[in-house]
Amino acid sequence: MRIRPMKPTDWQNVEAIYLEAIATGFATFETESPGWEHWNERHLESSRLVADEDGEVIGWAALLPVSSRTVYEGVAEVAIYVGKKARGKGVGKQLLQTLIIASEAEGFWTLESQIFPENRAALALHLKNGFSKVGLREKIGQHDGVWKDNILLERRRKGNF
Repeated sequence: MRIRPMKPTDWQNVEAIYLEAIATGFATFETESPGWEHWNERHLESSRLVADEDGEVIGWAALLPVSSRTVYEGVAEVAIYVGKKARGKGVGKQLLQTLIIASEAEGFWTLESQIFPENRAALALHLKNGFSKVGLREKIGQHDGVWKDNILLERRRKGNF
């Protein structure tokens, strides 16, 4: 497996993995694919990654801006998803660690993630990679008519910034 930059031609596989995550009910508030155009507009152009195994995309990670205000240019939200067949094999760990390095090289000093409490694997992954819990956003949104909480995590770049 290798981690490489995401290409627009990867979208079909990225979307399939995203749809698998949507189907779990605890990975995102989304209920359907946003489609390439909307996804591409929302995610930052830098730090888009895929995990590729023998030419097949098995996971992906990307960053979203947390605000359009200049003061927050160094703060981004993490999106990371691993396909069903590849879960539990360290793909998420490699993606997240590579994303952290890439984001810091791009000048980001804070990464945020919002995770449903029942998504224990995602919580563990983030906590093992330098993220800290900074809050609980109670009943922040509904998914299929059910109010859901999000645990807010963040990771700060080490050293002077």
